[in-house]
Amino acid sequence: MATRSTPKPAPTGQRIYFVSLGCPKNQVDTELMLGQVEAAGHSLVHAPEGADVIVVNTCAFIDAAKEESVDTILEMAQHKASGKTVRKLVVTGCLAQRYAGELAKDIPEIDHILGSADFQTLASALAPQPIVKLPSGRSKARRALPVIQVSETPSYIYDHDAPRVRIGARHSAYVKIAEGCDRPCAFCIIPKLRGPQRSRSIDDIVAEARHLAAEGVVEVNLIAQDLTRYGWDQGTSPDARQTLAQLLRALGKVDELEWIRLHYTFPSAFDDELIDAIASEPKVVKYIDVPLQHISDAMLKRMRRGHSSRITRELVTKLRARIDDVVLRTTFIVGHPGETPEEFDELCAFVAESKFDRAGAFTYSVEPGTTSALLPHRVEAEVMAARQQTLMEIQRQISRARHEAMVGKELTVLVEGKSSESEYLLEGRWYGQAPGIDGVTYLADGQVPAGSLVRARVTQASDYDLAATLEL
Repeated sequence: MATRSTPKPAPTGQRIYFVSLGCPKNQVDTELMLGQVEAAGHSLVHAPEGADVIVVNTCAFIDAAKEESVDTILEMAQHKASGKTVRKLVVTGCLAQRYAGELAKDIPEIDHILGSADFQTLASALAPQPIVKLPSGRSKARRALPVIQVSETPSYIYDHDAPRVRIGARHSAYVKIAEGCDRPCAFCIIPKLRGPQRSRSIDDIVAEARHLAAEGVVEVNLIAQDLTRYGWDQGTSPDARQTLAQLLRALGKVDELEWIRLHYTFPSAFDDELIDAIASEPKVVKYIDVPLQHISDAMLKRMRRGHSSRITRELVTKLRARIDDVVLRTTFIVGHPGETPEEFDELCAFVAESKFDRAGAFTYSVEPGTTSALLPHRVEAEVMAARQQTLMEIQRQISRARHEAMVGKELTVLVEGKSSESEYLLEGRWYGQAPGIDGVTYLADGQVPAGSLVRARVTQASDYDLAATLEL
């Protein structure tokens, strides 16, 4: 779903309209680009009709994301072709990284294509085009940059000094602690799109967190392709590396922060130090997002996940035993090449017995250039869709039962603001609900500002949302 920037006038420069597609990691990149253009003296507008330049930050993770990205680029190209105000169209992000040549050929309205780690050149791409004299005596504008600016191996990672204009809630922010990925998962194209893993230093991340807290942020959501391998790229010796546990303890000392949330943790990289940090640090919410993808040993081997069913089961047991009131969220892939009915049944049984607080299921998407794309025994689309529906129905019933068990309990809720359902309700999240991923908690019987942490008593439950009354 597109996230559009909030208008903020600047005294000079061009009017820029942004469309940001895809995951929170892409959102951070968009916020950094917004910071660039404001620092360069441009202004941000909230509609393409009034823009001089349109920037589309794309996603290419699965087929649906690629289709949305292409459709959005074509829609924005029409604004340029209309000849009204839009003079330049810039495309960046993962789709640009993967299909730069095709985009340049098939959509000539695009002026610049910047790779997933090349968006820091956006300000240069927006610079006025110099006018040159042709031999014929006529004048022609020359591009400030070549059409395609795509690094073969992405290497950029931002630091806390990078200008940034945040979009979305003012009290909650995403912090990217690392970029890229070194894992060889057979189905995933991300390492080719984002490059090898490169971790920021703890000091740099803490400096960013302090700045965000000074702006009113009370919740930071730590993101990376693989949080649990944070710091592994900093040296061959484990003693020379910084760890995620060390980062959590450092962030816990930022006074103004209230919630520190972890996203995208890999199951085989959890160690005792990390589990202890999550369990003991009061500001680290007891919510763990750990994409498991499957439980069958044969499927895990085909997926090249690097761990077994036993490791997965032991981790789930350990997290629940050692972290009080932990909320576990996971995702699975159904229909990966070679998945048999028996292996799918094994996955369903695992989900039913494990009773995850949150779980999502994706149908397998063929990604050219990945190992899985070369595997035989493809699962038909209709079968994949049926398996997804079956798995999610199992999880729906689990989620409903867990929510019904919460009726009458008192929770701490982070208020997001007025509810879109009713002007008399507020909308918020308890720590078991991550922004933009899980459900919400509707709050009645009171009004408090967005960003407040309040106590509320659960009165009703649905499959994915809660209703509660404020305990003022």
